[in-house]
Amino acid sequence: MIRITFPDKAVREYQEGITALEIAKSISEGLARKVLAADVNGQVWDATRPINEDATVKFLTWDDKEGKSTFWHSSAHLMAEAVEEMFPGAKFWVGPPVDNGGFYYDIDLGGRSISEEDLAKLEKKMNELAKQNNPYVRKAIPKSEAVAYFTEKGDEYKLDLLGGLNDGEITFYSQGKFTDLCRGPHIPSTGPIKAIKLTNIAGAYWKNNSDNKMLTRIYGITFPSQKELEEYLNMLEEAKKRDHRKLGKELGIYTMDDDVGPGLPLWMPNGTIIIEELEKLAKETEQKQGYKRVVTPHIAKESMYLTSGHLPYYQDSMYPAMELDGTKYYLKAMNCPHHHKIFAAEPRSYKDLPLRLAEYGTCYRYEQSGELFGLMRVRCLHMNDAHIYCSREQFADEFRAVNDMYLKYFEIFGIDKYVMRLSLHEPSKLGQKYINEPELWIETEEMVRQVLKESNIPYVEVPDEGAFYGPKIDVQIWSTIGREFTLATNQVDFAQGRRFNLEYTGADNTPGTPLIIHRAPLGTHERFIGFLLEHYAGKFPTWLAPLQVKILPISDKFLPYANTLLESLKNADIRAEVDDRNEKIGKKIRDTELMKVPYMFVVGEKEMNENKVSVRRQGKGDLGAMDIDTMINQLRQEIKTRKSD
Repeated sequence: MIRITFPDKAVREYQEGITALEIAKSISEGLARKVLAADVNGQVWDATRPINEDATVKFLTWDDKEGKSTFWHSSAHLMAEAVEEMFPGAKFWVGPPVDNGGFYYDIDLGGRSISEEDLAKLEKKMNELAKQNNPYVRKAIPKSEAVAYFTEKGDEYKLDLLGGLNDGEITFYSQGKFTDLCRGPHIPSTGPIKAIKLTNIAGAYWKNNSDNKMLTRIYGITFPSQKELEEYLNMLEEAKKRDHRKLGKELGIYTMDDDVGPGLPLWMPNGTIIIEELEKLAKETEQKQGYKRVVTPHIAKESMYLTSGHLPYYQDSMYPAMELDGTKYYLKAMNCPHHHKIFAAEPRSYKDLPLRLAEYGTCYRYEQSGELFGLMRVRCLHMNDAHIYCSREQFADEFRAVNDMYLKYFEIFGIDKYVMRLSLHEPSKLGQKYINEPELWIETEEMVRQVLKESNIPYVEVPDEGAFYGPKIDVQIWSTIGREFTLATNQVDFAQGRRFNLEYTGADNTPGTPLIIHRAPLGTHERFIGFLLEHYAGKFPTWLAPLQVKILPISDKFLPYANTLLESLKNADIRAEVDDRNEKIGKKIRDTELMKVPYMFVVGEKEMNENKVSVRRQGKGDLGAMDIDTMINQLRQEIKTRKSD
């Protein structure tokens, strides 16, 4: 008999070789119908895989991220089976789930092309195959047999994958007439796949190398019900309207230029106003909490990044070195080493701690060209960065204060769905991906965990995603239409203090090394403004809108009055313009609506004679006539409190 421990700590005994699906059935048939996979001792397994020793088991359903991921990976295999039937001899590279939903498969169609019409045929075939409810069958295969199998098929792609695997690491998965090299896991059978949509065809170089053959990449998404697919497609349509790249161009927020280079955005005047308002918010918030502002250069010598450890661990994401006077310099990819040098520039005592150094620093990271995406993945970024140097006794309060800052910002921007991802180290990768300090890893991870628990902040733990110098929190937020974004980070650093010989004199006159908290609550201008464009659909709250009021005179006769109003608004620090075009008022209103300006002041003879304005509000229409002084006071209060609709 083996002992199975459940998430609620309950323990039951079962026969050796039982599967998670059979365990679920022993509890209830209804539960078993929902199970897509299982977390067995921290690893995602097939629900049909035998468990032969004591284990901790959690059932994974559609409500779990890992459940969805398994569902979509299994759907990729279903699509491959359909492709193989329609395009005999097709060869398959990889077919992973996609982070933001769905899956793709990279396929060598042997010189054949695939059309949009073919996608509809593939969808039909996938539906037919799904209804057969064929099981996904896992089989461990010796390397020699696997090599022989794919050699006979002439499949150079799978043979390449096998080159990096050893005996005991190789499994085949089969469903229906399709078999593939795959580590899994998969859902129990094709039956739960009820709704299918193939969304896109693209080209993808094998291994993402332009020297290699171009493969056909087919994207798709599947759901357990047609209703969920329809909801997703509706969301997709709304997301297209809110695409930050589209809105960024239409609203004059930013531009990209080939002569400047990919991933290097140019901020237009409207975008620069948004940046300045975000910086103003951050500076006000940080000043109240005792942060001190610093400014650091955009380049530094190689020696500093060797000391920090960034070159050994992070070099692939840094721009290549430039050599000056026999010394290598790197563009700054992160602000932290510079801040450490500022800490070290003066003697410090325990009375100086916590020391909070803040900077909206410009950093440069060499993202791969295929990963660049509008403002979300760029090579030049402006980070709401700060580093807190504190004692161990101060750590919990400081870390909690950073998390509280996140919550304040969420309220301001109307973000009501979020989760903190506690990213941990992987013990087997110490000394490679992570600083080799096992005891400090365990200690600091528990320190972060305790703060999150005591603060009642929703969080999930994610293995093998920590920073190289310590555990971190990645903040996941959702926009108003349900799209997920990674906003910012809150990291613990137990290594850099010693690497840079950072010291402070304790109350007992003995030297101590500070713990360091890396935090960036508003992330980068680039990613956060990209998120806000989609979150608000370009309709920024008044305090953040590049243009807050547009004054629309009905005719040129009222331009002098409109310009008088403009001066009054400017004197009240309200961003305003006059539409002095020789156009009808209806067109002026429509054009201002398209530019998503929060307020319109329509002025004609009645308004001029009564010293009033006829107010129109974005999305709410005509609010009637109002006294200009009353309206200005109302606007100033709305801007001051950063009110969000």
